[in-house]
Amino acid sequence: MLIKANNISVVRGNKKILEDINLSIDSKDFITILGPNGAGKSMLLKCLLGFFKPDEGEIIKSDNLKISYSPQDFIIDKSIPITALDFIMLNKKIEKDAIINISKDFFIEDLLKKQLSYLSGGELQKVLITRSLIDNPDLLILDEPTQNLDVSGQLNFYKFLNKIYEERDISILMVSHDLHMVISTTKKVICLSNHICCSGEPSKITQDPEFITLFGHDFANMMSLYKHDFNHTHHTHKGDKNA
Repeated sequence: MLIKANNISVVRGNKKILEDINLSIDSKDFITILGPNGAGKSMLLKCLLGFFKPDEGEIIKSDNLKISYSPQDFIIDKSIPITALDFIMLNKKIEKDAIINISKDFFIEDLLKKQLSYLSGGELQKVLITRSLIDNPDLLILDEPTQNLDVSGQLNFYKFLNKIYEERDISILMVSHDLHMVISTTKKVICLSNHICCSGEPSKITQDPEFITLFGHDFANMMSLYKHDFNHTHHTHKGDKNA
């Protein structure tokens, strides 16, 4: 166990933002949190990160747990000229050559000399995550990392994220609306609407009555079709000797 939310609740005024949340993240987990706006997704992340103390319950962390966090909104001051490389190295005890080697691993070497303010949304997310990985975290927490990306940018970003997950000893917790994009990697889905409505494997969660109530039959059917198409394509490629 890396980190655990044990019966946590958060109250604002007369409204419970989070109610009796139980969540455990283990080594090499990849968990995606889904939910409508106002469901408490960002608040849950803040509690796990220690930015906010829940009104009830507790957050339990393993000893020496290292967490890196990529926020939902990252505002760049365009009046400050700084390259992606300088930004990645900012307040980090690491040699420039090490950064270049990491950037080669994740195919972002061509971004290092660019001004941070000139990067596209997808490029900026890659730079933010690369900076997060310098400290070799046990857990990477991402809050809506593809919020402002088009479909092409989303696909490119999730390939990047999948490479990180496959090649590093790391767990990922992500808030996202793009489950159809990450379904091939995500181990577990948690549906949140101030409380945990349902949770489980992506291929099974879409058949849960509470998932259907929350997202509707159309979304559930789309998810099932996407999972089928992905598996079909994946197995076809594995069996193709010319691939």
